[in-house]
Amino acid sequence: MKRFALVLWLLAPIAVVASIYPFIDLDGGTPTPPPPPATTTPTVAPADGARTEAVSLEAGALAEPVQPESLEQGFIIVVKDETDIASPDSPIYLASNHVGWSPNDASTILSPRSDMRWQIVLDKPKSDARMAFKFTRGSWETVEVADDLSDIDNRMLPLVDASKLREGEKPVIELTIKRWADEREGNVSLSGLDPYREITVSGGHLRRLETSGGGVAMMRDLLVWLPSGYFSPANADRTYPVLYLQDGQNLFEEHALAPGEWRVDEIATELIGAREIEPMIIVGIPHAGDRRAWEYLPLAAADGVEPRADAYVDYVVSEVMPRVERAFRVKTGAEHTGIGGASYGAVVSMHAVNRYPDKFGKLLAFSPAVLGKNGMLLEHFLAQGDGSWPAKAALGVASHEEGMDASAAPKNRAWLDATDALARHLTSSNAETHARTAGGHVHNEDAWAELLADALRHLYPAK
Repeated sequence: MKRFALVLWLLAPIAVVASIYPFIDLDGGTPTPPPPPATTTPTVAPADGARTEAVSLEAGALAEPVQPESLEQGFIIVVKDETDIASPDSPIYLASNHVGWSPNDASTILSPRSDMRWQIVLDKPKSDARMAFKFTRGSWETVEVADDLSDIDNRMLPLVDASKLREGEKPVIELTIKRWADEREGNVSLSGLDPYREITVSGGHLRRLETSGGGVAMMRDLLVWLPSGYFSPANADRTYPVLYLQDGQNLFEEHALAPGEWRVDEIATELIGAREIEPMIIVGIPHAGDRRAWEYLPLAAADGVEPRADAYVDYVVSEVMPRVERAFRVKTGAEHTGIGGASYGAVVSMHAVNRYPDKFGKLLAFSPAVLGKNGMLLEHFLAQGDGSWPAKAALGVASHEEGMDASAAPKNRAWLDATDALARHLTSSNAETHARTAGGHVHNEDAWAELLADALRHLYPAK
């Protein structure tokens, strides 16, 4: 018994050491840290159906939703064409405000992928403006539309969580195209539209006048709206003030190839009938299609655009105005002559009054697109002093130029501030300036139609 007790006494220390051995760090005596928690891979799904690729989020990282355009590494857009109409012979393009809304800019073509989707890898844009865009197959006749073939609003990129991205990693934004405009029954291309088709106006008369030239040399028909009573014998000797408006395709009619209508004929007819404005002539100058931005920009304020606003404005003064004055009973002189437009159309109109202050005594500028390239256009126009601006100006802007979602608020504020800065500058330059905001509107023709009546009242009041 004593011998058995002695054996137990000798073995006890060995048993103790054996029981704690797994917990001893033989290399340094430091406790082994627990394994890291598993990473998660949430997906961002914005309201328009786009989503960013799932990426790892390290434990403890804070969400940092940012615009993809602001990322130094750029981003990737992957597109699914649900119709499978897009092909190497009819590829998809990314038409955006960053390339002057060209529907077929070579730098924005998407590449087909092996999974039947399309992809474009984009570097950080040079423009600091939020990218508004639509997909096309090379023209506005083949722009994307909704599942029911109705037009869609401009797309905006969804915010991404920068904390989920590894260093230098490009987020992948996945989007879906439902249908194309050329799937509509009876769809015709822009070149297939009868240039002499009847355009029905709600009041007054519409006439065409052929001209040649522009920043992009081409033949184009001016659309000249004449007020009711123009052809009355009682008015045979009467002359009328005139307003030259850009984007003539969108002024008097709504059709599948125009994004909207200003309702110029309806609004002018109503105001003249109510004796709120004097009877006037309004001339719509058609834009140059996919080279619209080339003609309307005086500076390189958009990527891929060659500024030709000088040549375009020279064409308006040396070709358009003389043709109109010869064909119709137009009052001449700057005090009777106005020029206007919206977006880039507003930009070229401001450039026109700066370049020819002796020709234009009235300016209409809605949603002036002056924020691109760090506001170079805004800076340019604010540098134009006394003598460069007309006697009267009407400015307008939409309350939600960049969109209604909360993420667009800073850019919306920037549009409002820029337009206010221009209005204050014109006032300080002795221009009698009226400025208004179209509440509840975005950057489109509906907003400009909303702004038009007040602008005409200010520029062409009844006498």
